[in-house]
Amino acid sequence: MAVAITKDNFTENVAQGVSLLDFWAPWCGPCKIQLPIVEELSEELKGTATIAKVNVDEEPELASQFGVMSIPTLILFKDGQPVDKLVGLQSKESLKAKLQNYM
Repeated sequence: MAVAITKDNFTENVAQGVSLLDFWAPWCGPCKIQLPIVEELSEELKGTATIAKVNVDEEPELASQFGVMSIPTLILFKDGQPVDKLVGLQSKESLKAKLQNYM
């Protein structure tokens, strides 16, 4: 299952290796479609990449820090630094391909 990221656990979860953060909200229609895709990736890539989600309603500071203007936005991190940003609904195949570029 994808890790729920807060400002308190952000650093420990994305500091090392490859991480994908899904910025979402419970009221967002496309986010509800994206979430099962993110959860599937989390299972498939367990141990090789951190797949996590950030509720923008609960963590507005993180959304602001990374310039999230619309959701879903998925941000790919490598060793704690953002390296790619995808806005809108993404397929599992395209997300997996992006992640594999940084593994």
